Amino acid sequence: MIGVDWGTSSLRAYRIGADGAVLARIDRPGGILTVPPGGFADALADLVGPWLAAGERRILACGMVGSRQGWVEAPYLPCPANLASLAAATIPLPFGAAEARLVPGLITRDAHGVPDVMRGEETKLIALPRDAALACLPGTHCKWARRAEGRILGFTTHMTGEVFGALSNHTILARTRAEAPHDPAAFARGLARAPEPGGLLHHLFGTRTLHLLGELPAEAADSYLSGLLIGHEVAAALAETGATAVDLLGADRLAPLYAAALEAQGVAVRRHDPDLVAAGLHAIAGALGWT
Repeated sequence: MIGVDWGTSSLRAYRIGADGAVLARIDRPGGILTVPPGGFADALADLVGPWLAAGERRILACGMVGSRQGWVEAPYLPCPANLASLAAATIPLPFGAAEARLVPGLITRDAHGVPDVMRGEETKLIALPRDAALACLPGTHCKWARRAEGRILGFTTHMTGEVFGALSNHTILARTRAEAPHDPAAFARGLARAPEPGGLLHHLFGTRTLHLLGELPAEAADSYLSGLLIGHEVAAALAETGATAVDLLGADRLAPLYAAALEAQGVAVRRHDPDLVAAGLHAIAGALGWT
């Protein structure tokens, strides 16, 4: 079978054997926003054409390709959700070269009734061990998902990555920074500041004042700000769940930062293969009777 993880800005495809082994992998630009109207079938054929020529006849896709801006909008599946319910909620894609189906995203509501959604992450979550209780999926919009006995119970989304980009480039904090490699000491300093009194908005302005008084070099400002934001995010997630262990998924660049933040709080971290999505797609295919 072929598995496709089609996001807003990226496109990954896997040729997956009957035993779940990844036989080949394609990773390239070509997210949904780059596809012209009516062009999704051609883009998919261009992506996996050689695998189709080699005999593959089934494709399972997940991610933002199922959003309103994507190929076909897949209705969100309410939480709690498990492997069987995800498989049952897949919908067909209009692709003549092979049988193609789309995994739905998930929807949940917080304790106050405010909705939250995900597309693509559910396919990674479903591949986790059954004992994985709290999972963190770092990214532009970081997800924290609660699980029990193989079910996804609910989740929260934190716009930390997007807020970091906006703050560091489009606010007064842009005047305090300079492009520089990651500074672990400055990041740790931001993490240590996060649990202190004052709140996030006050802490953010401190990034500028520390620089004005010569106490935070411009080259360290981004790392400090990153630590501050991730520190607040991790504190909120842990306060809600009380977790003492977290499964950390994907996002190679960000995962070490989240691991450091969690370990600073005494939380055990279990890392997983960045290509866990392929295992999830294979599991859903199995529930569809494809393997």
